[in-house]
Order: sequence, then C-alpha cells, then structure tokens
Amino acid sequence: MELNQIIDRFLEIYGGDKSDIRVFASPGRVNMIGEHTDYNGGFVFPAALTMKTTIVCRKRNDNKIVLRATDLPDVVEADISNLENYKDLKWGDYQLGVAYELQKRGYNIVGADMLYDDSVPHGSGLSSSAAIEVATAICFATFSNEKNGIKKELDMVEMALIGQAAENNYVGVNCGIMDQFASAMGKKDCAIFLDCKNLEYKYAKLDLKGKKILLSNTNKKHKLGESKYNERRSECERGFEYLKQGLPDKKCLGDISVEEFEANKHLIKDEIVLKRITHVIYEDDRVLKSIDALNNGDIELFAKYINQSHDSLRDLYEVTGNELDTLVDEARKIDGVLGSRMTGAGFGGSTVTIIEEGAIDEFIEKVGKNYTEKTGLVAQFYVSDIGDGGREILL
Repeated sequence: MELNQIIDRFLEIYGGDKSDIRVFASPGRVNMIGEHTDYNGGFVFPAALTMKTTIVCRKRNDNKIVLRATDLPDVVEADISNLENYKDLKWGDYQLGVAYELQKRGYNIVGADMLYDDSVPHGSGLSSSAAIEVATAICFATFSNEKNGIKKELDMVEMALIGQAAENNYVGVNCGIMDQFASAMGKKDCAIFLDCKNLEYKYAKLDLKGKKILLSNTNKKHKLGESKYNERRSECERGFEYLKQGLPDKKCLGDISVEEFEANKHLIKDEIVLKRITHVIYEDDRVLKSIDALNNGDIELFAKYINQSHDSLRDLYEVTGNELDTLVDEARKIDGVLGSRMTGAGFGGSTVTIIEEGAIDEFIEKVGKNYTEKTGLVAQFYVSDIGDGGREILL
C-alpha cells in the first residue's frame, strides 16, 4: 500500500487525526552471496531492498500496545508490564519480542497504537521478519528516548542486535546477525561486506554494469522455526568442535581459512557434518573472491561465484529443495542470465539472479511457465532496487 493509504487505514481503525501520527520503516534484504555463514562468524554480502515494513503509529497514554496489520484480521493487545507472556502468539510475537528485549536493556517502552504494512513477501527468504523487528525497534527506542529526554541518534547496530535477540530468545529461531544488520544499516545502491565475527563492515557500490537484480519467489512458504535451520546450526557447531582439535586457537568457523580446513578436515568423522563445514569454509572464500571480482569490474566472475554458491547449498548444505533448484535451473537456461542462486535460509523462499535488462521479459515468461509446470506453484518476480536501511519517515 502507498503511505497515504496506510495512514488512512490507521485513522479508520484508531480514529483521531494525522497530527500525532508517526511513521517508521525498515527494509527486507537480499543476500548476494555468503549463505549460512553469519552464525558461523563468517562473511556475508547483503543489500537492503526497497521492499519494506512500514509502521504507522501513535503514542498512547496507558501501558497498552495494540498491533494491527493491513493484510490480517488479527488484533493483538499487550500489557507493557507483562511482555514476556506473549511468546505463543500466532502473529505479534516478533514485535513484542523486540519490545521485551528493549525493555530488558533499560528502554522505557511507551504504549502505542500500531498498524503494520509489509511489502516484503512473508516467507519469501527476503527477511520480512528482520524488517518487522528493526522497524519495531526503531519505533519503540525513539519513543523511549523522547520520554526520557534523550536526544542522541539511535545506535543502528544496537537496533539490529536487539532484533536478532528477539528472534533468538523470544521467537526461538537461532538466526545470525546478517538479516537484521542489513535491514538496519542498508545504504542505497550499496551492498554491505560484513564480517559477522566482529560486525566490522564496509559499504561496497553494487555496480553491476547495467545488469539488473531479479528476485524470484518460489511461493513455497518457509518458517525457520519449523525447518531444519536450527539443525544445520547444530551440525556446524559439532564440526567446529572436531576442527578445534587441530586448530585450538580458532574461535569460530569464520576464523578458519581454506588451507587450514583442508589440512584438518580429516578430524571430522561425521560425513554429513563434513559436507556442512565444507560449504561454510568455501562459501566464506567465495565472498572474499566476489568482493575482489566486483572491485575489478568483473561481473561475469562475480556471477560465477553466485552459481557456485547455489550448487554448494544444494549439494553440501542441502537447504535448497525442488522449488529453489527448479527456479535456478530454469533461470540458467535463459540467454542474458549471468548467475542465479537461492538467497536466504532456503527450504523455500527466493532466488536472486543477475540478468541483462533486455532478457527480463523472456525470463519471467519462460521461467514462470516452466516452474509452474514442474512444481504446480506460481512464482512471483521482482526487479529490485537497493535502498536505505531502517529510519523514521518524516511527514
């Protein structure tokens, strides 16, 4: 929905006028390369999208948080003094988890009427959850600072960490930091080279030499808490314990080079775990090589690493599945496609494709048709721009 439509809907629901309305927003993200590396202390290369969560809200004079969404009938009312008690909500747990984590860190949560509008497709692998979390964190942190007379700017890295903590501790998904970091720290036309060990980051101009980023949504919904995401994380933790026998000074898989891994991989006795670790180590290496390729203006080489990433996620990490593989296989048949891979956690969700602009119409027609014939599902396609991170939108 357009912003003025969201505001009109807010006024229909909550009444009043526009004079005291506030608007906060934070985007979804696409990860160009570096998948399932963030929770292993590795490297990632995400970018914020222009698709986003928008919150239209108004402060209340009591201790109640009221949550509504433009596309859901649900109404959630929560008591600020009991925020730990809403973990089992079907919808609203991400928002209240963020409020709870802020409260634990000393923020003075203010009652509010809130209306959420999401242009990031839910379950698409484009991190609608992080968009919700970061937008919510910015909203409540801003209101808290205003109540306490604090005028300093928000620490956006802290907002990302609060979003991650809510997902880990309140919702129960052991996600890494990449999604929330990209949502909070995104910058127009740039991707973020992020070292997840220490949150050191650099912005990198995502200059694709006239090529476009095309996102393809499988429309196979995934919910990470019900998937094998946590299982993969556990397998990586086991693999790291094996490797520490030969590399006792290492703190995480992200500390281990390809050469060090190859010299010590014999220590991993479980073949499944070995496959998982092989993906992580070489995926980190692909991120570094991808940055070099982009710095050298070699988009074809960058796209080659994108293809290698998907193949590794399919064969070694085993998080793709028929729908994602079908989209990638069909994409690679189209003249003008340089590279295509799944993006996000997998188990459904979306792919990201680097494509010549003139090939987009053929891609959507042929890939969409063949995907439906092979899976029975209807894919959705988005030509994406790279946008800014979380912020208040001033009216």
